[in-house]
Amino acid sequence: MAKRPRVLALILAGGTGGRLEVLTEERPKPAMPFGGSYRLVDFSLSNCAHSGLSDVWVVEQYQPHSLNDHLAGGRPWDLDRTSGGLRLLPPYEGRRDGGFAEGNADALYRNRALVRAFGPDVVIVLSADHVYRLDFRDLLDEHAARGGELTLVSTRVPLEEAPRYGNVVVGEGGRVTGFDYKPKSPRGDLATAEIFAYDARALLDTLDRLGEELGDGAALRDYGHVLLPRFVERGKVYDFRLEGYWRDVGTPESYFAAHRDLLGERPAFEPDRPDWPLLTQGPQRRPAHVSASARVEDALLAPGARVRGEVARSVLGPGVEIAEGAVVRDAIVLADAVIEGGARVEGAIVDECARVGEGARVGASPPAGRVTSEALALVGRRARVAPRARVEPGARVKPGESVRGP
Repeated sequence: MAKRPRVLALILAGGTGGRLEVLTEERPKPAMPFGGSYRLVDFSLSNCAHSGLSDVWVVEQYQPHSLNDHLAGGRPWDLDRTSGGLRLLPPYEGRRDGGFAEGNADALYRNRALVRAFGPDVVIVLSADHVYRLDFRDLLDEHAARGGELTLVSTRVPLEEAPRYGNVVVGEGGRVTGFDYKPKSPRGDLATAEIFAYDARALLDTLDRLGEELGDGAALRDYGHVLLPRFVERGKVYDFRLEGYWRDVGTPESYFAAHRDLLGERPAFEPDRPDWPLLTQGPQRRPAHVSASARVEDALLAPGARVRGEVARSVLGPGVEIAEGAVVRDAIVLADAVIEGGARVEGAIVDECARVGEGARVGASPPAGRVTSEALALVGRRARVAPRARVEPGARVKPGESVRGP
């Protein structure tokens, strides 16, 4: 029987998530709520847990407090272990390579000594802001069979969105022959899913050499600038195709679209599949309550939500209150937000603990097709929209800000 490789999973959860605008001003993107009951980091952690990966490190940087609270020492994913399990890697001051990373490749560079001391055979590198389901054992089997230095997971994306990602060209035998990072004119619709299985020695040696050549690990920036192209140049990178659902939710538009994918009679993605449930750390709340005055159509209601008004094609987080006479359509309302009577919230994302006053208007009914970030109204955490105030489509209300009424 072949020796099972020692695998280390590194989840890169340190970015500022600036593309989500006001929604990530006070939290890291991996801690963003999703689907009413989950957080974005749950996808990578759950995939690790179901794939039998017991050594999982989370690389943190930007506002890690809410993320640490959610991670709960790894308990929901069976990673709270005496030996191995979940390990958090915050930024640190050191004689060399300490402080804040300047990109995800630089984050790997700064933590290479810890990885080397752990002694893995394979390092799986993951992002913490994608919605997908993948058994990493299949990836590891393919990586071992190919015998390459790197196996990257790719997926098809709409061609108009391809410039947002690393563009991959695959030749005979699944070998990656070309790579362009966020190109203005992509060569196709095949993109990296930002899931990588590295031969550990090749990764560490490459990081060391690039650090010497560039004189500073920060010059590595993100994986697509220098690190991945160097591997592709050596001709030992192979493709692993993810045929199922995958979505980057790094913009308001994609975050909104991913929630739409949870709705309908046949959702495009089902988070809580019995054979592969999405594991999470969540507060204990009473069941959602729908009163006699309510009208609910095609919506997800998290525990603790209370609906007395109208909700359609929307997702409500824990503890959300929709008062009698209020209308919420085509919207995402996050935990403990309150929509008062007579208010209308449409084509909008309302963040945690925000309050929309009586008779106020937030956003407007979006078209049936694609909804752009510019068309969505965003109301930040703890923001207050005064009675009869108006938040126009595309407007941004910062966390804690108050919008005055007429």
